[in-house]
Amino acid sequence: MTTSATNRQVESSHELVEYLESGCRPEPDWKLGTEHEKFGYTLDDLRPLPYEGERGIRAILTGLAERYDWRPVLEAGLPIALLDDSGASITLEPGGQLELSGALLDNIHQTCTEVNTHLRQVRSVSEPLGIAFLGMGFQPKWGRADMQWMPKARYRIMRDYMQKVGTLGQDMMTRTCTVQVNLDFSSESDMVHKFRTSLALQPVATALFANSPFSDGRPNGYLSYRSHVWEDTDPDRTGMLPFVLEDSMGFERYTDYMLDVPMYFVYRDGKYIDTSGQSFRDFLAGRLPALPGQRPTLKDWEDHLTTAFPEVRLKRYLEMRGADGGPWGRLCALPALWVGLLYHRPSLDAAWDIARDWSLEERIRLRQEVPRLGLRTEVHGRTVGDIAKELIELARVGLAERDRLNAAGDNETGFLSPLQEVAETGITPAERKLALFNGAWMGSVDPMFSECAY
Repeated sequence: MTTSATNRQVESSHELVEYLESGCRPEPDWKLGTEHEKFGYTLDDLRPLPYEGERGIRAILTGLAERYDWRPVLEAGLPIALLDDSGASITLEPGGQLELSGALLDNIHQTCTEVNTHLRQVRSVSEPLGIAFLGMGFQPKWGRADMQWMPKARYRIMRDYMQKVGTLGQDMMTRTCTVQVNLDFSSESDMVHKFRTSLALQPVATALFANSPFSDGRPNGYLSYRSHVWEDTDPDRTGMLPFVLEDSMGFERYTDYMLDVPMYFVYRDGKYIDTSGQSFRDFLAGRLPALPGQRPTLKDWEDHLTTAFPEVRLKRYLEMRGADGGPWGRLCALPALWVGLLYHRPSLDAAWDIARDWSLEERIRLRQEVPRLGLRTEVHGRTVGDIAKELIELARVGLAERDRLNAAGDNETGFLSPLQEVAETGITPAERKLALFNGAWMGSVDPMFSECAY
């Protein structure tokens, strides 16, 4: 969709539905896009990075743009993102977490090359500055007051609104990191099938990737505290979306949901206008208090779609959002799991059969208990650990059937190895770190910053 098309004024909700529907692609054209976030810190004192200064986020962005093929994106004259010709971008989360949003790629071999290239570039710029990066689901050492906010106007609007609707929203913004994969669908029915299946099984991914057992320098009682944080961020825009299970689910039903998600902002003439708590329905009718008489463009709708945070999110593709950030191997394992399950119809059908008979109450309880119990969580008479083993095998079959080979003749199934180890041992990344904390690390999270750095 061209820029001119997205800047066109929207006259009816039907155009919003059509925007989502325009994401449908024939199966031969399906791609995957992987995103991951990471915490930067100074090596001598393990402090989180400020934006300014010789050892700050701005210096990292500037160094990457000067050395490599990245173009800066400016806001108020300050670099706040980088773009390249592949469609990839490097962006900043509110607390300075550095995010790679990868290009649309054909296979996970390419994804892993992309991730490794990115991490190598980041190291080449950060090491001379005495900076390193850590893959975790939650900042393990520093408190909310220690995190410096990045100079992006939309984040100021979100920060102020978060205080009105939950207690952990600012922690979500500044102290969490995730890895996610974005996947295609061929039709409305294909989208619904993938949405239902991945939404129901997202807690299994949360357990396999659980990697945030510390906050403020000590154990917090959770295996995925990042996942728990989402439960007290903003109930209007998070959660398991029960309507996805209803017969009415489709592009129109998701549009109705998004029309009722309170707005954050509208971007006009290079500035973010605070519309927090106001209604996109009113905007569509020309009755938005912040912009009386104006109607939205498709770009406004595109922006609004990014302000809902369910466990699976629909744009013109589906986003898998349940996993904690982690080391580079698990950055490639996340797309391997979901591509294997969702891009192979027999594996997709079998995965749905696992969760088909779960009640809504079971689904909600599973979502609530997994952050604390991980693979030991029970649902419908089974442990999440047992379900994880079955899903990994279904993903392995799906990846083998895809038969995407690298130069050595290997298919994509090897990328599941880190998850296979977690499932077979029953020990999550979080539990391994807790054992080290209580043993070799002698009650300190500081060794993590050297032993677990990228």
